[in-house]
Amino acid sequence: MAVFDFELIDSSLDGQMLGENAGEQARLETMAPQLREAIAGLGGYEVVETEAVREKARSHHLESCGNCALSFAKEVGAEIAVIGSVQKVSNLILNINAYAFDAETGRPIARGSADIRSNTEESWRRGIDYLWDNVLKKQFEDAR
Repeated sequence: MAVFDFELIDSSLDGQMLGENAGEQARLETMAPQLREAIAGLGGYEVVETEAVREKARSHHLESCGNCALSFAKEVGAEIAVIGSVQKVSNLILNINAYAFDAETGRPIARGSADIRSNTEESWRRGIDYLWDNVLKKQFEDAR
């Protein structure tokens, strides 16, 4: 399974006026590693390293580039591609999304979303934990 870095979709006024926020970028960097750790702890899945395709993956918007995430997953020897994003509506309203697809067929394996309130390290961590514990985990267990 290849779990790619999460992307930030910033549609907030803050983002438009102030540009990239270093704190958000640092929090964004923690999303994929937390999800990788949770998936590895589930058993039945091997999480592969995505470093070889990291720059290519970062140069695309993985949620809307067609099947590029599937191609990148196959490039690193993975059978499943996992992509994710954090959508920032405002400094108070954010949404964490994750999707898993069979790299060969494109068939969805798991998908989920968690709304969070507050743009803090704690809220992001709790959001990805909630998404895993209450939405994605069961779907991954069922797909094994």
